[in-house]
Amino acid sequence: MALIVIAFGLPFYFGYGNPLPFIDPKYTLHTNLWLTVFPIMFVGLALGWKYEKIGGYLIIISLSIGFIVSIIIKMGFSIHMSIPFIIGILYLIVGYKLQK
Repeated sequence: MALIVIAFGLPFYFGYGNPLPFIDPKYTLHTNLWLTVFPIMFVGLALGWKYEKIGGYLIIISLSIGFIVSIIIKMGFSIHMSIPFIIGILYLIVGYKLQK
């Protein structure tokens, strides 16, 4: 599932134009927030293949911050980002299951 999200999401991220946050003054706070969250999420998805707990925490924490700030600034909940969030939860479950 993580590979599908990475393969599907990276072209959209790099196809955005300038994917660096806070570079273009036309970008809103919401856009800059998600341009910051996406690379952290992608790193977490890739790290989760080897280090499940680290990858899971990177995904969960970055997406949670994105969700909370989006709701606070009244941009709504990004339902499509729940897929990587679920992958992060699964990484944590597997990571803690393997620890025992």
